[in-house]
Parts: sequence; C-alpha cells; structure tokens
Amino acid sequence: MGVIPANWVAGPQQGHWTYNHYATLPEDGQHYEIVEGVLYMTPSPNKSHQDAVLWFSHYLLLYVRIAGLGQVFVAPFDVELAPDVVVQPDVIVVLNAGLEKITPMRIIGAPDLVVEVSSPSTVGYDRHVKQDAYARAGIQEYWIADPVAQTVEVLLLEGGEYYSLGVFSGQMPLSSKVVPTITEVQAERFFA
Repeated sequence: MGVIPANWVAGPQQGHWTYNHYATLPEDGQHYEIVEGVLYMTPSPNKSHQDAVLWFSHYLLLYVRIAGLGQVFVAPFDVELAPDVVVQPDVIVVLNAGLEKITPMRIIGAPDLVVEVSSPSTVGYDRHVKQDAYARAGIQEYWIADPVAQTVEVLLLEGGEYYSLGVFSGQMPLSSKVVPTITEVQAERFFA
C-alpha cells in the first residue's frame, strides 16, 4: 500500500489539518504527515529502506555533526514547515545557522537538507506532494534515494523550484552544495 489520505481519522475536514490537530493523534502505530492541511498515512518502511536510511544518517553524521557543521535527525521526528504542513523526512540536516529551529518535540521551519528514501509505493508522493511542499518551505537541498535502482538524485532549490544536480549511482561521488565535503562518498555506499 502506498501513501493515502487518511480520511477515516477523526479530526477536522481534509484540507484543514494543522500541527495542533496532528499533535493530538493517538499513538496507533501508523505514520502520518500533513501537506496543505491534508492528513496522509504513509507505509511502514521495509528492510532496504531502513538500510539506506541507516547509511545516509551514518555519512551525514560524519560529514555534518561530527564535522561540527550542524545536527542530523532521522524519522520519526516532526518537521513543521507551516501550520498545515508537518512531515517526517527520513533524514534531516539543520546547519548551525538554523539550530534555533530545533525544539525538543520538532523542528519548526525549513531544514537545510532532507533525504527521502523512496519506494515504488511512495515515489509519486515524494516527487510531487512532498517535493512541492519542500520547495515552498525553502528547503535548500532535497535528496531522493531509490534503494532498488541504488541511485540518489540531488535537487537544489533555486528561484523557488528544484533543479537536479544529477542522479548519482555506483562509484560516482555524491555532489552537494549544503554538505560539500560529502563528495568523498560514492553513491553505492548509501546502499551497502
């Protein structure tokens, strides 16, 4: 099952969900996000997804947190991009200049970099719904990883829209404007 609007969940009418409504959801074992006031249920991750998240977080911890450039988080950790947009990217980077956005319960505002590990059931949501939300919020860099194809596309925000820095695979070193030192890591290492 892919990402679907959670129409059965008690709460406001779809299109009117906010962080305050979201914060009152009972713990039911499901994963939820809000985009433009619509509550979505997202599928639980599988093994290849979790493996990739582990490797992305490992390398970003090395090249961001340990390097003293900022903080790195993994899902589930809420990111409130707007009152009606609450997401849980797979991996989140907030550089030192934006650390005030981090609260004990969530990040309020745009992180500098987010990583989504897509699957066939989530790729449309990741490439359209979330990508548009991330661009509107001003997230400077968005990586979309495909563990099946073992590729990482790096998208950079310019003029309110994302453009691709490239699709990286195999022994190609990843390119990033937000974390320029990550070029030491070959794309295949994220899927080891």
